[in-house]
Amino acid sequence: MLAIIPEALYGGLLSHSPWLLWAWAVGALAVLGAAADRAVWAAVRLAAELGMSRIVIGATIVSLGTTAPEVSVSVVAAIRGQGGLALGNAVGSVICNTALIFGLGCVLTQLPIDRAVLRRQSFMHLAAVVSLIGIVVILAAASGTVHGLAIPRGVGVAFLGALAAYMYLTIRWARGGLEALLPADAHESQTSRRAKTHGAWMSFIVLAVGLAAVVLASDALVGSVVALSRHYGVPEDVLAVTLVAFGTSVPELATAIVSVIRRQGELMIGNILGANTLCILWVTGASAAVAPVEVPASFFYLHLPLMGLVAGLFTVFVLRSGTHFRRRQGAGLLAIYAAYIAALAVYTLKAQ
Repeated sequence: MLAIIPEALYGGLLSHSPWLLWAWAVGALAVLGAAADRAVWAAVRLAAELGMSRIVIGATIVSLGTTAPEVSVSVVAAIRGQGGLALGNAVGSVICNTALIFGLGCVLTQLPIDRAVLRRQSFMHLAAVVSLIGIVVILAAASGTVHGLAIPRGVGVAFLGALAAYMYLTIRWARGGLEALLPADAHESQTSRRAKTHGAWMSFIVLAVGLAAVVLASDALVGSVVALSRHYGVPEDVLAVTLVAFGTSVPELATAIVSVIRRQGELMIGNILGANTLCILWVTGASAAVAPVEVPASFFYLHLPLMGLVAGLFTVFVLRSGTHFRRRQGAGLLAIYAAYIAALAVYTLKAQ
């Protein structure tokens, strides 16, 4: 498994005692919880200082940080010729973020719906998902087969261009909402404005440090779990189809849980939407830009259709729900994810 921390470290800990690796995993979990708590706190403060929606902060700054593991894993995988891992990490993360993490959040609490912001973000998210599926279908139709396909570099560059447009539009819409508040705040003194600017920069620094710690702690936690699983004889194929996509989504899961605990559901929703959009445009785009990304045939039958299903369901939930998402919607998504994991297990056993 590709990682920030070298796998040799885990091997060294195991060679001394498995208990050292267990201690490493527990320590990584503790750091992950503390870092996620600080990141969420700083994101809320930053949104307040800038007068921006927490959904927008979650969809931009927080998502850029929590999507870093997916980018690092997929780009290196593409360079090494492991296109299936590169694309599977991106697609699997979208499924995990939506069906597991967002579904879990819906079950745990009543997540609020900011319809004006969510409509824009959910449609951009759905457009990114449909674009990836559409491109793969076009490639299959042009070649007349679902075998031996690869997403070309030109598509990767186009996705990176779409990423720049997505970030620009998101920030522009957020600034538009902020400028609408300026007349009422025009009486603020220069000292007050300087204090807000200083506060925003301090919140941003805390957020950046917190997100960096979240990514590093997530890598340490997943790496130790993988090493322990191998040590106790869990099959490699099972690890590949379960821990890679889930492991790189641990930062989203950590920030989601802390957001629910802190009653900042808007931040969680924004992070999920932003992370999913970045998984398509940034992770897949950057991977394909450095080397053509292989599309295994199994993606046509399971992964891409399921990604389209959960993304479509999320958009329907936004359009048809009232002021809050419903717990039964989250329960349905969790059931879909459980069925997906079961299908992956069956597929892996048949492939052996």
